[in-house]
Amino acid sequence: MSDTHLALPADGGPDDLPRTLRREREAREREARAKQMTHGADYAPAHERDAEDGHGYDDYYPVAVHRLEVPFFRLMFFFIKAVFAAVPALIILLALLWGAGELLQRFFPELIKMQILIHFPN
Repeated sequence: MSDTHLALPADGGPDDLPRTLRREREAREREARAKQMTHGADYAPAHERDAEDGHGYDDYYPVAVHRLEVPFFRLMFFFIKAVFAAVPALIILLALLWGAGELLQRFFPELIKMQILIHFPN
């Protein structure tokens, strides 16, 4: 028999975590290795640097976008689609407001009802 030990889920081995958490942990480890390779040997992950510094900041850098190049027709079609997507939301909002007004009118008939009268002389 060989001396290899198969990790069981209860041992805290590699199969202890669900697949999605394992993938996320592995992705973070790959990212840390890649950053260490690009930044040199003195690079430490953000959580280790923060522990040394006493700061609670993550590994974020300030970014400023100076120019965004989007073709005109692509931008135009995006906004047209956004308008069409907003129509059902506006209809639902209108129905909710109308229903709330009807309920208020039914349960509180003493509320003043406003009317706008437009009068055209002969």
